[in-house]
Amino acid sequence: MNKNAMEHIETASVDELRQLQVERLKKTLNHAYHNSTVYKQKFDEAGVHPDDFKHLEDLAKFPFTTKKDLRDNYPFGMFAVPQEQIVRVHASSGTTGQPTVVGYTQHDINIWSDVVARSLRAAGLSSKDTIQVSYGYGLFTGGLGAHYGVERLGATVIPMSGGQTDKQAQLIHDFKPTALMVTPSYCLNIIEALEKKFGSAKDCSIKTGVFGAEPWTNEMRKEIETRLGIDALDIYGLSEVMGPGVAMECLESKDGPTIWEDHFYPEIINPETGEVVQDGELGELVFTTITKEGMPVIRYRTRDLTRLLPGTSRTMRRMDKIVGRSDDMMIIRGVNVFPSQIEEQILQIPQLIANYQIHICKQGHLDTLHIRTEMRQDSSPQLAMQLANQLKSQIKTMVGISVSVEVLNEGSLPRSEGKAQRVFDIRQSA
Repeated sequence: MNKNAMEHIETASVDELRQLQVERLKKTLNHAYHNSTVYKQKFDEAGVHPDDFKHLEDLAKFPFTTKKDLRDNYPFGMFAVPQEQIVRVHASSGTTGQPTVVGYTQHDINIWSDVVARSLRAAGLSSKDTIQVSYGYGLFTGGLGAHYGVERLGATVIPMSGGQTDKQAQLIHDFKPTALMVTPSYCLNIIEALEKKFGSAKDCSIKTGVFGAEPWTNEMRKEIETRLGIDALDIYGLSEVMGPGVAMECLESKDGPTIWEDHFYPEIINPETGEVVQDGELGELVFTTITKEGMPVIRYRTRDLTRLLPGTSRTMRRMDKIVGRSDDMMIIRGVNVFPSQIEEQILQIPQLIANYQIHICKQGHLDTLHIRTEMRQDSSPQLAMQLANQLKSQIKTMVGISVSVEVLNEGSLPRSEGKAQRVFDIRQSA
């Protein structure tokens, strides 16, 4: 098969895809039940057996997996093959508790490389491209996941990793990559470095950006595309399910990531009740891996809030932009607020930069938000006050809450070298 050709399953009929999913789900549920003590116990406690699964709708009978399950079974308790078959482990950073550990067999690594290569093809890339990978390498799945996919595609990989922003810009100038894989927030830092070093970022060799590992708004997409002169596309994944390459936005449609449903079966649930909702309804995204050996996950609650939409460029369904996470939602005086809503308003104002912090504070007995953001160079203190008032007004109108806003000079706030931390809860420390 031509390395750059689309695979048959990407455009197969829906019936063919559903039949494949049923076969693979039966196999996965049996594998998990018979080889994982965690899943045997979970299934037995829920009163279900793999034989109860006959149709896709039957998956709803099976229990959810959460991050707590992975933490409770740290480090290797979720593995479903003997240790000697595990060829690699990855882990989350563990910033909010015990790290979550995932294990891969050689078969899993091959599948992962295939889905990332497929994702890159969907982005219009081929073996002729040179791709700079600026995701962090190491225990984080981003760097190595992207790297193996680029090699599987047959393209040239520049394994830059995260950090050393000036060097990132210099390598783009010297090595002339045609694509960049990085978090969207860190891409903005690379753009700043290119602009400072070479006067403009628009004239560089990059034509395509593949951005993931954190939610980002369409306003941020516009800003990146305008300043870098590229197509900015969304890649989705999470370590517990596989890593990057679970879903990918197609260049021809740019209408949300297509989920590679022949490997990852998606559901949307009501986060409060756990009930499955119809395609098109907003809820929490849940994934079941259907080809993974080392550590299959059954009905994993991602906490990401989105909708499932019909396929466009491919048969497989798409996911809408993630509006937030069920665990990063801030409830301020009875109003549900997501960081993405604040970001959207910041990026509506051309003089402001998409580098910001949201501080959750206490004012008397009430929770309130204090937004810190930056304005572009050569702006006056008078303009800073004007921009702060404008942003306050927009957030009040569009989000429905009153906030305080501080507009700082460019470069005042820390720059992320990976996933950006946007929300700081200072209610306890105040």
